[in-house]
Parts: sequence; C-alpha cells; structure tokens
Amino acid sequence: MENRIIADCVDLHVLSRWMDDHDLEKGPLHNAQQLTGGTQNILIRFKRGQREFVFRRPPQHVRSNSNEIMRRETRVLAALANTRVPHPNLIAACLDENVLGAVFYLMESVDGFNPIEGLPETHVENPSIRHRMGVSMIEALSELSGIDYQKAGLEGFGHTENYLERQVERWSQHLLSYNNVQEWYGDTDFAELSMVREWLATNTPKDFTPGLIHGDYHLGNVIFPRDSGDVSAIVDWELSTIGDPLLDLGWLLATWPEGVEIQPEDVGVNPFTGFPSHAELIEAYSKLAARPIDHLNWYAVLACYKMAIIVEGTNARACAGKAPREVGDRLHDKAIGLFARAGRWVENPIH
Repeated sequence: MENRIIADCVDLHVLSRWMDDHDLEKGPLHNAQQLTGGTQNILIRFKRGQREFVFRRPPQHVRSNSNEIMRRETRVLAALANTRVPHPNLIAACLDENVLGAVFYLMESVDGFNPIEGLPETHVENPSIRHRMGVSMIEALSELSGIDYQKAGLEGFGHTENYLERQVERWSQHLLSYNNVQEWYGDTDFAELSMVREWLATNTPKDFTPGLIHGDYHLGNVIFPRDSGDVSAIVDWELSTIGDPLLDLGWLLATWPEGVEIQPEDVGVNPFTGFPSHAELIEAYSKLAARPIDHLNWYAVLACYKMAIIVEGTNARACAGKAPREVGDRLHDKAIGLFARAGRWVENPIH
C-alpha cells in the first residue's frame, strides 16, 4: 500500500528533476518510505546523496483548500527559521501545483518518535523523563507564544479582529450544520451543551495580544528524541494562524489526561503516570510565557467545546454512511466526554 501511494501521488523522476533545478544533492532518490501519523497529508522520507529529506504534500484526492493549506505551512516553517521553536527545518518548497499535481515541500528529517505511537524503553522505565516531556512541551509552547509574528514576516497570516468573539459563534454554527445530515440524531446526548455555550459567550475575554498559534497542539503533534524528554520538533502546522496563543495552552489541557475525566488511552500514551498534572503544566507556562493567564479557564473550556464539535463531525458522517459506524460511536462518546469536561470546568475552574 505504501509503495502504491508513492507511485500514485509522487512521480519520483519529476521530483528528482525539480531537485536538480534547485541544487538539492545529486543522484537517485532511494529508501523512499511513507511515514504514518494522524495527518491525512502524504509524508515520504527518502535519501539523496548524503542527505535525508521528508516530502510533504496534500492528500491523494486534493480538497479545495489543500494547496492553500500547504502554502501556509511553508510560510510558517520559513518564519520559524532561526527561532528557538523546535520545528522541522524547511529545505525548499514548490508552490506550483503543476509540477506534481499539488503544492509540496521538502523538510529536514527529525530523528525521534511520536509518543502516541509508543514510548521507547528508556521513557517507559523512567517517570522523570515522562515528566520532562510535558514540561518541555510547555517550554516549546512558551517559545512559540513569544514569536513576534510581524517581524517574522507573518503579517496578514490571520484575521485578529474580533478573533475571540468569533470562536463560539463559528463552532456553534458548525455543530448546527450537522443537521443537514438527516440521519444524525442531533445533540440530544450533550447535556452540558447549552450551558457551556452560554458561559463561553458571556465570559469571552475582552482583549488579547495576537501571536502565532499552532492550532492543534497535543502529544500527537510533537517528536521527541529516543534518549531524552526534550521536544525535538512540533509538527503538522496546517492549522497555524495568527490568533490568541492561549488557545494552544487550552487545547493542550483539553487533550491532557488527568484523573478519571479522560483516560490515557484517549491520547494513546502508555504509561501516563509520571507526566505532569494540569496544575504543573499551568504553573510552568505562567513562569515561562509573558502572557497573563487570568482567563485560562475560558480557553480550556473553549478547547473542549471546539474539539467535541469537531469529533462529532465524524459521527455525523457515520450516520450518513460516509464513515465506519464503530468509529462514529467511539467519537460520539468522546464528544460527550468533552462536553462533560467543559461543564465541570465551568463549575470548577481548571487550576
């Protein structure tokens, strides 16, 4: 299957000629291997000469906005060069869709592992390394939140006017759009929905300092080295924009297991003992990031609300016969849990 995807989506001969034109090593491309992960985009690692490359392009069936998303990714990776934010280094990008049928780019290969795909023995046996993993994620997030996006060349990368006010309405409308699926049984299982939505709308922070955000910051989108707990790279920048960086912290907290509310298997990391608690993550961020966190609970509740609506979309597709029923059921249960967690945080703010 992997070779089939490569053959169908990447003409390696055309890619070689394009690399020749950009003086990117010489000789044949070899050891081409498709990389797996949560992304639907295509990732292929290969060697040419003495250098290892990772190729990234949109899915095989390009969506209407796929190429624009890929252009945005290349722009943000270029902006992160020479910063302390851990990220894959951009080597070169092709914004012309006609070369390989889609925008693509090449980046440096990052040696390491993604924690949701399994922890190495060193990390399994050492809870202090697992604790370090969480703290290091906060350190990386702090560096990202401190980027001067205008000096980095990202002016116009996002619309900041009424940014926070738009969030609740946008995602509320997104949930309502599922009513277009006749078979969808609606939001009747979401007991906390109305209360959470009203609380978010009423308690929206009055202002914020715009910054670069990742948009999907969680354990599945970071790479760690096999011998330490320090983040090697934040990956999958397709949702990055200019917004409120505290949304990234809220997203991390919403996806972070703690107590009985969200089990470790929800993020696929085992063992999860030893990882920092919510309180430890928040304390680390407050010490490192030059941003007030007075309204942090709002961002965490919003993250639960948004994430619940996103995963419920798969259930709506399952109801329409466009996704497996068992996957729809599982993600519907996850949406219920996320709305419930949001409701608990409204009543008892995260700290």
